[in-house]
Amino acid sequence: MTKLSVNINKIATIRNARGGNAPDLLQVAKDCELYGADGITVHPRPDERHIRRSDVPALRAILTTEFNIEGYPSKEFIDLVLRVKPHQVTLVPDKPHQLTSNHGWDTIAEQGFLRDVLNDIRAAGIRSSIFIDADIHMAEYAAKAGADRVELYTGPYAELYPLDAQKAIAPFVRTAEQVRSLGIGLNAGHDLSLRNLRFFSENIPWVDEVSIGHALICDALYMGLSATIEAYKNCLK
Repeated sequence: MTKLSVNINKIATIRNARGGNAPDLLQVAKDCELYGADGITVHPRPDERHIRRSDVPALRAILTTEFNIEGYPSKEFIDLVLRVKPHQVTLVPDKPHQLTSNHGWDTIAEQGFLRDVLNDIRAAGIRSSIFIDADIHMAEYAAKAGADRVELYTGPYAELYPLDAQKAIAPFVRTAEQVRSLGIGLNAGHDLSLRNLRFFSENIPWVDEVSIGHALICDALYMGLSATIEAYKNCLK
């Protein structure tokens, strides 16, 4: 069964809006685990507009499930993850002030850079994942760079899904099949929701992990966190 990693960036955004510690980020992370999440994802950005650098070691100390840290591999970011040593590091090509991730790496053009970064991550005993678009060539060169997994950027799938579900999923199935043939792991994330997750999972059941934050936290406002995590897990069965 595909694992569900809950991205808690939005919880940190709410906390930071008023200062203080409400909601309590660490408690929400523990509650997500209690309610069935298989892991926790965070994306610390340079401006600390949601996850702060100080949150990362604090989370590592209390989590009992898998911890995934995603971000652009600046020196500051790599220093942080090598110190904290999460279970997985997901490399994304975000610019410093980018609102959200909206494209994958060009793993051909960035091959040398990514290989050097991945060597450092591997030496620390951390699993690596590279954020890519649904493109078989990007998957091939991610593997050549030494990535343990790729994460498919599913924004285009979510956008097209209400109009033509089969057309939306097709490039993701092709890329996922290529990833499987390369012998590396497969993750997925961005704009996956209760509306489109089950269809994605049914068509690509060998996905190792989905990372979901924005839609899940929005649903939790109405359904409650426990019921929401259960609903997302049910989509992956």
